[in-house]
Amino acid sequence: MKCTIVGMWGGFPKRNAPTSGYLIEKYGFRVMLDAGSGVAAHVQNYVDLNDLHHVFISHYHYDHASDLGTFLFSRMINTQIGRVDKDLNIYGPVDEDVKRQVDKVKHNTFHPYGADSTFRIGPFSFSFHRNAHSVETYAMRITDDDGGVLVYTADTAYRKSLVKFAEGADVLITECSLYAGEDGEPMGHMNAEDVGMLAEKSGAGKVVLSHLPHYGNIEELAGTFRKSGAGEAVLAEAGMEIEV
Repeated sequence: MKCTIVGMWGGFPKRNAPTSGYLIEKYGFRVMLDAGSGVAAHVQNYVDLNDLHHVFISHYHYDHASDLGTFLFSRMINTQIGRVDKDLNIYGPVDEDVKRQVDKVKHNTFHPYGADSTFRIGPFSFSFHRNAHSVETYAMRITDDDGGVLVYTADTAYRKSLVKFAEGADVLITECSLYAGEDGEPMGHMNAEDVGMLAEKSGAGKVVLSHLPHYGNIEELAGTFRKSGAGEAVLAEAGMEIEV
């Protein structure tokens, strides 16, 4: 399994670097995790939109879902002009407004999910964890046919249940919205110390810090993680490729 970081900023994009978006590939099969601001444009650096048939949304905050409409209209227009003949499948938390949005744009299909849902899509198996965030939000655990495991936390405060969900992940892509000493609990986010604890207790392999803040020196996030004793972590960058 290969993961390409399409975007990794929290809140809003920087120039040439979108908010949350992660492209998962194996055996020529592709799945998008989240569709934040700028993702639909930048993912085309790595894959043709007409070869991407599955998009998972962790929650409907704009920095994770603002490009959803762009994906929908791309599929409708490209179907009408004969460039693709498969519906685009959108997976997200149960939401009637989102369902109506997807249903009214032809050639797109909405698949709601919850904490107990599972999906088998190509070489990937998906399961979900209900997070501690300001809106209904889910972490995702993706296991491939060769046993590789990637866990994407999406947005969440630290929880023991998340440790169990991420246990043994080969790659952990985790939000790291705040610096050491900043309290993310009220906002439903983790700081660098929380992330170090999550990684250490879950036994995750490679750790990628994402959903990065727009202030301060982000290198400090990796430094705090290192001091936690959980090993090394890398800061997500647009275009970074990660092998699972």
